[in-house]
Amino acid sequence: MPEDQDNRGNRGFRNARGRQRPEVRRDTDRRRSVARPSDRRRGSDPARRVAWHVCRRVDEGAYANLELPKVLKAEGIQGRDAAFATELTYGAIRMRGLYDPMIELAAGRPAHRIDAPILDTLRLGAHQLFGMRVPAHAAASETVGLARDVNGAGAAGLVNAVLRRLSERTREEWTEQLTAGLNPIEALAIRHSHPAWIVRALRGALLAAGTATRESVEDDLQALLEADNAAPHVSLVARPGLCTVDELVGVGASRSVLSPVGAVLPSGDPGAIRAVRETRAAVQDEGSQLVALALAGASMPGGDRHEEWLDLCAGPGGKAALLATLAARQDAVLFANEVSNHRTQLVRKTLAAVLDAGIEVMVGSGDGRDLGGEEPDTYDRVLVDAPCTGLGALRRRPEARWRRTAGDVPTLATLQRDLLTSAIDTARPGGLIGYATCSPHVAETTQVVDEVLGRRADVIREDARPLFRDTAGRQVTDLGAGPTVQLWPHLHGTDAMFFALLRKQT
Repeated sequence: MPEDQDNRGNRGFRNARGRQRPEVRRDTDRRRSVARPSDRRRGSDPARRVAWHVCRRVDEGAYANLELPKVLKAEGIQGRDAAFATELTYGAIRMRGLYDPMIELAAGRPAHRIDAPILDTLRLGAHQLFGMRVPAHAAASETVGLARDVNGAGAAGLVNAVLRRLSERTREEWTEQLTAGLNPIEALAIRHSHPAWIVRALRGALLAAGTATRESVEDDLQALLEADNAAPHVSLVARPGLCTVDELVGVGASRSVLSPVGAVLPSGDPGAIRAVRETRAAVQDEGSQLVALALAGASMPGGDRHEEWLDLCAGPGGKAALLATLAARQDAVLFANEVSNHRTQLVRKTLAAVLDAGIEVMVGSGDGRDLGGEEPDTYDRVLVDAPCTGLGALRRRPEARWRRTAGDVPTLATLQRDLLTSAIDTARPGGLIGYATCSPHVAETTQVVDEVLGRRADVIREDARPLFRDTAGRQVTDLGAGPTVQLWPHLHGTDAMFFALLRKQT
């Protein structure tokens, strides 16, 4: 075969050095209302200005976890001030489902009739009053000063009046008034600041997974909602062969009790760790680590076979990087596919240290739904980390609960079924397919697997639970009734990752 020809259909897999494998709408008016912290006079507290700025950017469509580090760096805010800004930002975004109804009562008008930049200031003030250890007088005076800087003198009067009314009652008193007469789901939605449709979906997922019984589900649901609102720890992965857990422990992290390749950073900026800067290690949820380890560790007939693995939806590349290092240890090669060139470049960037170490990874762009027809019966292990609602990562992505709607689920479920079908087609007879989502919603998890397997006789489910092993080699507990695995924030301290392991029949 000529060296410029690719035998991977029209996928065009290339390694990250560019070598092809020889064989194988913005609202401009709202944007003008957002002032960068440095654009305003420096009267108010810098950490609070950063929080306000990030909240405004999130209202425009940005992601808090991406925007906040950039603004903190630009403003030179570190240490305790950075921690304060982080908690204030995330808390105000997470808890708006509770704070907005409070603000409506205190302001005497619906939240949508309050100018959005002022509403963000009021949410920040409410979180200081009800979610942080800030004295009421300091929360009020600092928030009024912030309003004067970023909203104008006229708005400062409104902010002062609303915060004064809010501070007259405790959080519990406000909550009791807001939830009086509501049904249990609606009351939980207000109390724990989740849209009601998400509360219903999580309740159904707890029951479907076998994690909770009908007698215990209300307690489990409350614990899950509380976990969604708790600030998560920073989980790190030491990519095998490039970094060790001991190296991360040596710079201040603690060893994970859940993931053999994981560590937990109690405080500080992970970007300050050399191994993270060099992409030998990375920030990655321990649940995601366990999913990759499970697929790589599952038994495969024909142990002397030179395996080829596929990450069908690889972007932005975290699982692909871990899979690539695990594949190299098993004399296998990973193919990483993404749907767009932009996301493919994110994968290449994530894989930088992997490639610098000489580990061969083939990266290509294309629609994963087409790959089954282009490359049938090809791969030994296939991961489908499917696009989903992200309801399992609400701790880390505080804005997600307000952006997703119940109407998103059917569209995503259709895509998930198509991707899983394609993944099965790409697997060779005897090969393994791992289906994962960062959502526990049954319409994205077990129902997808059931519907796809109901149409074919060449795939069986395998029990994935024995593959989830902690650092002591013991099976992780509370994984559900099986054969699939469901992780939970309130039980495992991870994102609510779902994983199903399938084997294609010979």
